[in-house]
Amino acid sequence: MGANAAKQFLNVETDQEPTLNLHDIQGNVVRGYGRYGFPYARYIFFVVRDECAGRRFVTALTPSVTTAAPWSVDGDVENGLARPNATVNIAFTYAGLKHLGLPRKSLSSFPAEFSMGMKARKDILGDDGASAPEHWDPVWQDDDSLHMMVWINAQDKAALEKHYNEITLSLQATNGGVVQLTGHRGDNGATDLPYQDAAALFDSEGKPTSKEHFGYTDGISNPFFKGTGKNNAFAVGAGKPTDAAPDTLAGWEPLETGEFILGHKDEAQELPEAPMPRLLSYNGTFMVYRKLHENVGSFNNYLKQEAAKNNSPDEEVIAAKFAGRWRNGAPLTSFGTEKEAADYMKQVNTLKQKLRDAKGVIAKKIAEFEFIKTFAKLVAFNYNDDLAGSRCPVGAHARRVNPRGALEFGVKDAYSTPGALVNRRRLMRRGLPYGVSDANGTDQGNHGIIFMSLGASIKRQFEFVQQQWINYGNDFKLANEKDPLLGNHETNAAGEGDGRAMFETEPGSGKAPHFCKGIPRFVETRGGAYFFVPSMTALRMIGKGNIDPT
Repeated sequence: MGANAAKQFLNVETDQEPTLNLHDIQGNVVRGYGRYGFPYARYIFFVVRDECAGRRFVTALTPSVTTAAPWSVDGDVENGLARPNATVNIAFTYAGLKHLGLPRKSLSSFPAEFSMGMKARKDILGDDGASAPEHWDPVWQDDDSLHMMVWINAQDKAALEKHYNEITLSLQATNGGVVQLTGHRGDNGATDLPYQDAAALFDSEGKPTSKEHFGYTDGISNPFFKGTGKNNAFAVGAGKPTDAAPDTLAGWEPLETGEFILGHKDEAQELPEAPMPRLLSYNGTFMVYRKLHENVGSFNNYLKQEAAKNNSPDEEVIAAKFAGRWRNGAPLTSFGTEKEAADYMKQVNTLKQKLRDAKGVIAKKIAEFEFIKTFAKLVAFNYNDDLAGSRCPVGAHARRVNPRGALEFGVKDAYSTPGALVNRRRLMRRGLPYGVSDANGTDQGNHGIIFMSLGASIKRQFEFVQQQWINYGNDFKLANEKDPLLGNHETNAAGEGDGRAMFETEPGSGKAPHFCKGIPRFVETRGGAYFFVPSMTALRMIGKGNIDPT
């Protein structure tokens, strides 16, 4: 970004009209809590035994639900709400809405994938073998008993426990009409825990990090869409690309709101499929929740074994080639060596701290510009100069889940709309790691990631990416080769897998590609469900039982 870009950034409107009613939208839809100093989370699930008691429970919790209204610490917001010490949000399964008394006409208007539920979609999602539903935590075994989810994100453990205790008091007031589900797997073989805890991984100084158990930096960017009230410059690398240079403000625009929030125009200039009546769905969204166990021992052992072979890359290069990014997050296509990636991330972290320390609207905007100018290299890139995959393999995880216009092979700038094939597949990701993996790494135990994604269409967004891009390779001209990290590779009793990956070389270089074989399943599904996250208006309607689809 040059001088003109800086001027454009400093003068850019905070957002375009119309601005969403952020007081009506649940907070986690717009705000990734982990980025705002909430490293702890607790996910609690309930079954509704009595319809009236269930509605009273929803009504009792609604005043505690955190909305997307701006906080005074968000960007240059001066008069926002005070940042809470913990947040609370609520979502429902299809069975839950049924047991809370929603009219049949409203229930039948929900998309089929939501009403079917995650377990019934196992073949589409690749939840087989060790990931098959019969191996999930006990809490997930009975779909009809999973009705409602309440989750807390907190700045510290004390705030987490305080809000959990408040929810427990509301639960007790139902006199058994609503029951908290047990059956979460914990450490030391426990399978009867009453909730699922999660937390950021902390460094040696006790500070939360953005790492997950394989050592990768996670959650680097999330989609940026219209109406949030935030500076549009944050669309760089997070919105949708235009035909301008990818590392400039002019090269990006916010995505349409309707890709993530129901009742608003989407990228097809249409309203996404939504349940009736309009007030039930408007400003709501759908959420995918998945508990993903990470086989850390298998991952570490595979890197060592593969690196020990003749003419193989070292462990860090293999790990980077699998992910498409170095473990610090720097993209392979932009940073060819581990040192280049390390030097770059030092610069990013320095500017990030400068942004945190900035005081006042103008100083913060200047710091934002400096940060985004550098941060753009982390998120605002494409594969135009790496079409053959010689730097970032065509089948790498990051390239699969967000191809960035690279699916028209051998052609630079193939589309007048560069994001034509990916803008409608974007996932708003939430969640945190759970459990602790020891320093030596092991497959045993209880550690992984609580994966949560939000979007207007479970089928078009999450299920498409999971089925077509993660567990199949045809769109990448890789036949049935799967995502090396998340693919549902078959693994035998000896721990040998049938997965494979190819590290391409530059055409004409005379160098042979490197082939990785025998990749086992590194990630196993341990549970999950599909949820509807209603607006605050709809939440009150559900609690009062006055939803009228006519």
